[in-house]
Amino acid sequence: MSSPNSVHLWLREETKPLEHRSVLSPEVAKELIDNGFKITVERWNDRIFNISEFEKIGCQIVEPNTWRTAPLDAIIVGLKELPENDSTPLVHRHIFFAHCFKQQTGWKELLHRFIEGKGTIYDLEFLVDDNKRRVAAFGFYAGFTGSAVGINSWCHQISSPGTKIPAIEPFPHEDILIADLKEKLSKIGRFPKIIVIGALGRCGSGAVSLARKAGIPEDHIIKWDMAETAKGGPFKEIVDADIFVNCIYLTSKIPPFIDQKSIDDPNRNLSVIVDVSCDPNSPNNPVPIYSTWSSFADPLIDVNISAGKPLQLCAIDHLPSMLPRESSIQFSKDLLPSLLKLTEIDTYPVWTRAKQLFLQRCQESLAE
Repeated sequence: MSSPNSVHLWLREETKPLEHRSVLSPEVAKELIDNGFKITVERWNDRIFNISEFEKIGCQIVEPNTWRTAPLDAIIVGLKELPENDSTPLVHRHIFFAHCFKQQTGWKELLHRFIEGKGTIYDLEFLVDDNKRRVAAFGFYAGFTGSAVGINSWCHQISSPGTKIPAIEPFPHEDILIADLKEKLSKIGRFPKIIVIGALGRCGSGAVSLARKAGIPEDHIIKWDMAETAKGGPFKEIVDADIFVNCIYLTSKIPPFIDQKSIDDPNRNLSVIVDVSCDPNSPNNPVPIYSTWSSFADPLIDVNISAGKPLQLCAIDHLPSMLPRESSIQFSKDLLPSLLKLTEIDTYPVWTRAKQLFLQRCQESLAE
């Protein structure tokens, strides 16, 4: 077994536009240092935590994008994808959301870089415990912020019909977001009816929590999960609501929750969809009425309809960046127990399972 002092985590900068989250919070970094870890942090102006917060607890501070020349025993920690248009072999062990294990765009090219450099991916999405439950996820704040986008969009449709909704800016604290929504709802003078599907999961519970904190009455929040959707869609209850927040995570195909026929109903009440699951290119997508993503800069997609009021959809794949501080703190705390077990990276099941999956995906890429 390795000594804790041999574990060196290197927190790299993020390069995804409008990303502000951090996989390590200063609090968790201090806990790791107290347990003998060495922590190196790259400067990055967009990170929600000031670099001084890491410096004062004893982290080594380095310049951005220097992880490439980090010692070979350093484990590179990040959140989102590595920079694109780069074919350099990758020699380190990396912990991040690689977005390449489900054959996403560019998956083979990225894996081949790791194969060539003899590096390893420990994908955050696939770090699971013995019950196959993810050890850390942004699900709660994905649903929380998704619900906020839904309410904000509904208010905008009423207060400024026919105009483009402004770009989404991150909020420094949750209380500011809640106050903003309450103010907009008070100007409308009534509350939307919100249906959340997947309400019992992390993501769905976040969506419900936000609605309650924004002051939406309980009888305006429709909470559905597997029991309510077991009969198979499409569901009229969705188009009868004002806002639909989809929070389920699917690995197999099911009947769609809504389809083109249901949204073409001239009596449709639904005007905002937030697809937090955000999988437009998946054959398992239960909201098969769109084919691309939206963004913080352009949050809503106009859905094609033949009748009824306008219908807009949000499909942003990093919604928790709206609340980067809270979501980073929660994720980092959830990840901490597994990070402490990096001293046993070759034997601890969370890490050995992740490496085995990486090796399987590498074999698949070579067989293509």
